[in-house]
Amino acid sequence: MGKALAEAFPIAARTYDEATEAVGIDLRSLCWEGPQAELDRTANAQPAILTTSIAALRAALERGLAADDPICLGHSLGEFSALVAAGALKLADAVRLVRRRGELMQKADPSGGMAAVIGLDADVVARAIEGTGLVIANDNAPGQVVISGPLTGIAAATAALKQAGAKRLLPLRVSAAFHSAAMRPVAPELAKAIAATAFSPLRYAVITNVDAEPHEHAADLPPLLEKQAWSPVRWVASIRRASGEGVTHFIEFGLGTVLIGLAKRILPDATTANVGDPASLEEALRVR
Repeated sequence: MGKALAEAFPIAARTYDEATEAVGIDLRSLCWEGPQAELDRTANAQPAILTTSIAALRAALERGLAADDPICLGHSLGEFSALVAAGALKLADAVRLVRRRGELMQKADPSGGMAAVIGLDADVVARAIEGTGLVIANDNAPGQVVISGPLTGIAAATAALKQAGAKRLLPLRVSAAFHSAAMRPVAPELAKAIAATAFSPLRYAVITNVDAEPHEHAADLPPLLEKQAWSPVRWVASIRRASGEGVTHFIEFGLGTVLIGLAKRILPDATTANVGDPASLEEALRVR
């Protein structure tokens, strides 16, 4: 991921070098050659994904992509990329922080898991999983919700959700029950890592996962980032809040189009684009 952009834009290539120096792992090789098992490790995946997102953003800015009064937001780990984009975090500090975040999450209780629920909205899912020990981890879009919690509760939750009308349940390939109470034990160490990280004034507002509210002051961010690890990602509310703030165009930076797909399901009239390679960057310039 990111190789084509790095070959076409020196600024994207330098982004990988900058991040590699900051965390001491060869992110170029990891992102472009794997092995997949190493890239999938939470402590590696988080800095790799963040770096690729910022490489795409920098290439797009250099190519001339611009917005009037932009608002930044990101999904879970992507919130850290949004903070780099908004000026609150330097890339080197952000990759070190998410590397530590990934290490802590990787060490969390492995007896939990996550599953995507297709075909039900969040309020229906919440009622169906009451008493199973599972919680909503991501309210991604109408009809797409992710649940998280102990594996022992998955069977009961699955039966209840199917009875409630779920079309499918898809287990996710994760090492623990992220965005649930299982992450609370990592919160103190995560809070220390966040407190040790320098935050700069925000250039642009950031809508955060925890409260789906726009924030303009960097001082708001540390407690929200710590809480985010064990709280649900309120993505539907976040996209709708961005729309309420006047956002009409949503551009996703990094590999894939998952987030703009979700944005379209939330706001069918929104204009969307992604920047993941040179071709998609050129297309994004045309849909401004």
